Amino acid sequence: MARPGPQSLGVSAPASPEGEAPSFEGVYEAHFDFVWRSVRRLGVSESAAEDAVQEVFLVVHRRLGEFEARSSMKTWLFGIARRIASRYRRTRDRRPETGGTATLETLRDRGQPGSDESLARAQALVLLDALLDELDDDKREVFVLAELEQMTMPEIGQALGLNVNTAYTRLRAARRDFEQAAARERARAARRAG
Repeated sequence: MARPGPQSLGVSAPASPEGEAPSFEGVYEAHFDFVWRSVRRLGVSESAAEDAVQEVFLVVHRRLGEFEARSSMKTWLFGIARRIASRYRRTRDRRPETGGTATLETLRDRGQPGSDESLARAQALVLLDALLDELDDDKREVFVLAELEQMTMPEIGQALGLNVNTAYTRLRAARRDFEQAAARERARAARRAG
């Protein structure tokens, strides 16, 4: 996806002098990709991700002056993205999405032109989304931050409002559930190939 500029949100803020609160533009530029990955990995469909990211940055613009740096910018942004993604998932669960969503089967069957590498990457991303969808929200959030964003357990605990032991427990359970889901997918793939 081409990254829209912060001005596409209809907001602007002056750049912050050194030592002051971060500017909106600086936060947007530095963390756009992280926010995009976060909303997608938290279950927002590809077709709704742009809107969800825009909502995250609208909240950031309104509340940036309240950011006290008691946590890292990434943990603060993840908290915002987490709430917005949750709302999008609830909406999706009430009203199933029509069209526009790729599945492993549609990617396999399309025979689209392009490199095998890009098709394999697209299939891997669809598989990752499907496996993450099998995790409950609490496990999914910890798994995404630990395994995909490589955050430390103290950062994860802070981002999710958990003590570190609870975060570790959820991560162990998430890894187990993710591996079981992956094993089921491997078995299905073997049956289709066999």
